[in-house]
Amino acid sequence: MNKKTLNEIDYYRIREEISSYCLTQEGKYSLENRDPLFDLEKIEFYKDCSREWTKFISSVKNQPFSSWEPIHNLYAIIKTRGAALSLEQVRALGLFILSVKKVKESIANHQVELELKVLPAKVEELPDLEDSEKKIFRIITNDGELRDLPEILAIRSQIASLNQKIKNIMRSFTSNPKLANVLESSVPVLRGNHQVLAVKSNQQNKIPGIIYEFSQTGQTVYIEPDEAVRCSNELLQKEHELEVEIKRILTELTQSLGPSIPLFKQALPIMELFDTTYAAARWGIEKKCIYSLPLEKDQAPLLLAARHPLLGDKAVPIDIRFMAGKRILIITGPNTGGKTVSLKTFALLAMLNQTGFPIPAAEATSLPIFSNVFADIGDDQSLDQSLSTFSGHMKNIAQAVNAANSTTLILLDELGSGTDPQEGSAIAMSLLDTLIEKKSFVLVTTHQGVLKNYGYTNPACINASVEFDAGTLSPSYHLMMGVSGESHALDIAQKSGLPKVIVQKARSYIASEQVDVSTLIKGLNQKHLELDKLKNQVDSELKQLEERSIKLKEKEIENKRREHELKAGKQQELNDFLIHTRRQLENLVRSLKEGQLTKDKTKGVKNFISDLEKNVDKFEEKFEAEEEKLEKAQAELEKLVKSQRSHTSNKKTKKKMSNAEALKYASIQNQGMENLAEIKAKGKQASSQLKFQEGAQVISKSTGAQGQLIQAGKKGYWQVQFGSVKMTVKEKDLSLLESNNAVENKASYTFELSSKEVGGNIITEKESARPVFELRLLGMHVDEALKALEKQLDLCALYNFTNFSVIHGKGDGILQQAVSDYLSHSSLVKSFEFASADDGGTGKTYVSLL
Repeated sequence: MNKKTLNEIDYYRIREEISSYCLTQEGKYSLENRDPLFDLEKIEFYKDCSREWTKFISSVKNQPFSSWEPIHNLYAIIKTRGAALSLEQVRALGLFILSVKKVKESIANHQVELELKVLPAKVEELPDLEDSEKKIFRIITNDGELRDLPEILAIRSQIASLNQKIKNIMRSFTSNPKLANVLESSVPVLRGNHQVLAVKSNQQNKIPGIIYEFSQTGQTVYIEPDEAVRCSNELLQKEHELEVEIKRILTELTQSLGPSIPLFKQALPIMELFDTTYAAARWGIEKKCIYSLPLEKDQAPLLLAARHPLLGDKAVPIDIRFMAGKRILIITGPNTGGKTVSLKTFALLAMLNQTGFPIPAAEATSLPIFSNVFADIGDDQSLDQSLSTFSGHMKNIAQAVNAANSTTLILLDELGSGTDPQEGSAIAMSLLDTLIEKKSFVLVTTHQGVLKNYGYTNPACINASVEFDAGTLSPSYHLMMGVSGESHALDIAQKSGLPKVIVQKARSYIASEQVDVSTLIKGLNQKHLELDKLKNQVDSELKQLEERSIKLKEKEIENKRREHELKAGKQQELNDFLIHTRRQLENLVRSLKEGQLTKDKTKGVKNFISDLEKNVDKFEEKFEAEEEKLEKAQAELEKLVKSQRSHTSNKKTKKKMSNAEALKYASIQNQGMENLAEIKAKGKQASSQLKFQEGAQVISKSTGAQGQLIQAGKKGYWQVQFGSVKMTVKEKDLSLLESNNAVENKASYTFELSSKEVGGNIITEKESARPVFELRLLGMHVDEALKALEKQLDLCALYNFTNFSVIHGKGDGILQQAVSDYLSHSSLVKSFEFASADDGGTGKTYVSLL
């Protein structure tokens, strides 16, 4: 990347600001040396890490890891034979290990709750430093202090004893009343790490010892008594022994950490990654940032509500919208209106995005990845290099053009200025033609009217302008896409204090053509404001719809929660009922076991069973009442929905017919309706004669299985024979059928109207017989029975029916043998066998089909 341009767009200032949020010096150093990347995968990885840290910070109060002092420079010391780490360096390693341990625990504790994916994957790469942790914290405490090891404790005890002995010696002198006139002070003083007595110079011979120094006046001499001298010498020896022992311990520790160097080298880059991405997340939260989306193929860059980070709360959000096939953005408008800031904002946020940082913009922002960025901003005039303003601009532009390609971002501020306006405009247009050919992304600011027209006429360009308030003669700093802006030089000059006469005369010099152009620009600006107002209105309505959608979802969740609570309450009620019943039953059994079976006990058992049945019936009645209530509500809802649909969408396309066609259609329809009415009347008459009784044929509403009622159970229940299976079913879950003969012989009718039919009856008859679970052949002749069996097999093949049974009876065995012979030669039959003894034995055959 072009370092000069990165500096001009304030990239390094923002990077340094973000690095200040790091918890460690090593993380800060790593971040300060990270430049914009060109690898999209790596960029998205950094952003994904910061995204997950953002979720962590928003939900968890504690820091995920702690700080540590730099450790990368300790590897060389550990490798050096005989070298020893200092206590501070050992503590740095210990803090690093504790930080690794803490981040593992933090991510593991919140991984599921926060739906973290990237951070846990990196945590898995952290090595196990438990062995090094034990070695280090056996020697030091968490505060970095040396522990009282046995070998250390003995020496420290001796040192403490000698210090106490010296204090006692000094106290013996200072508390002696005979020496009151000899001592200047009754408190010992410290000179050269030795405790000494302040003695009057004319009395120094009364205290034998070593003189350390005299006072400035010469009136006081500082003496260490002979008894204290011997103790001090011994104390120095013990302190030296302590230093030697500590160094021996640290040396041994340093050597033992040698094999762990690869583990520290493996862990440090991961921890630096955590520190840098965590810092970016903290900065992003404070600056109300988002993470840019990667730009899809053929998608135009989109920057929404972008704010320059250095402007803080003063920043006015701007939108920069490129369009497909348009990579040149020409920004015009008054001076101090924010044109240059717009250029810098786009480039700066693009580079921050490529570094993996969040950016101060709105959601849905999507930015491309640039391989390089060039800028010609400001005045590069140089006396040393004999460069004029124009020459400085041309040098920067030449460098950008020579390096330009389809992934280059180029910023050109005040293009075409600094020389003759006509020649400057010609150079500017030629330059833009070249950059269009190279498909570079270019942001241009200018006051040249020719370039405004160039932006309108060239399909690869987009015009934009900074908004100007004509009432206050001041810029609003909003960027308006799609329209050029006036420079308002005369208005600004008058506001800045230029005499009104000069401004009026300047206006008279402006050609009428230019006035017309200004009027056109004002009209375009007004249209743009109207479009913005309409867009804001649409956005507001969309926001309201989104809020309603969220409320509906919240209501749905609340309903599900209430449903769950109701189910839990019902379950608890049932559990309480079962527990109470079980206790009663246990008491009843215990009563029966104790003593003889009496009439009262028998009556008690019967009463218990009767009460139990009543309670169960109450539960079922209560449940059925709730179910009927729900079904009624559902029916009303469906009726309402159907009614609404009939009002909105029940419009049939009508085809105009001739009189003959209409007459024919009416006669056909009347004939069909008469037949339909006759069939419905017969159906109603037949259904009115059916009722639930033993032997009646029924069909299950839920499964469609046909069966026969065997006997009535308790209220509302029937025992039903479905093939070889007997079941107890609710009466409301069954539908009555006609007898078998009626079922086999009945026909259903449909009416079909064809616009191509010229003559003949349009009513067709179709048989609607279905296979049965149990085929009854009793009382039939062999021919009739085999025809019925053949029909059953055909229907089974048609409806994919794989199992049924045949009741042929035993008798003389003729019908049984005929059925067996037919089944054995049928290609549809997989196997067949007689039923079990309790289900008919040899009078019934089970059939399985392929």
